[in-house]
Amino acid sequence: MAGILERLGRMGVAVSSSKWGGIFYYVVCRRVDRVLIPLTAGRLSMGPPGRTVLISNTGARSGKLRKTSLAFLWRGDDMVVIASKGGSPRHPAWYHNLKANPQVRVQYRGGDEQRVAREALGEERDALFAEAAATYPNFAAYQKRATGRTIPVMVLSRA
Repeated sequence: MAGILERLGRMGVAVSSSKWGGIFYYVVCRRVDRVLIPLTAGRLSMGPPGRTVLISNTGARSGKLRKTSLAFLWRGDDMVVIASKGGSPRHPAWYHNLKANPQVRVQYRGGDEQRVAREALGEERDALFAEAAATYPNFAAYQKRATGRTIPVMVLSRA
């Protein structure tokens, strides 16, 4: 079973690296995850098995509750998420929300907790992005497509 999930994960990364695959993941899969992750306590998601987090936070302009599912990496006790938006020329809305309101709730396999978001900058950003691109090759493809912007990296630390 683990081998099948691993192969499916690799296929998903390969498909989402394409322009249309990235759009599909960004538009469709993340919406499914808003229901699937809370329903299964994070055991199932449309993203990488066991490496998808559902972030709940306050909208920067609306003040409404917003939920976003994202692939993540562990860096010690911190979670690292990449604001790629599938290589779009603009940052995703959730990035602006985290900058305006850094208090977040995260749900993932094995946890449901409060965290605080901050943006990684300079060498820290570069090292974390390189690690993410090595784990998820689609991030490198997204950076090539995201002309005119450097894709931000956000670190979610325990509150």
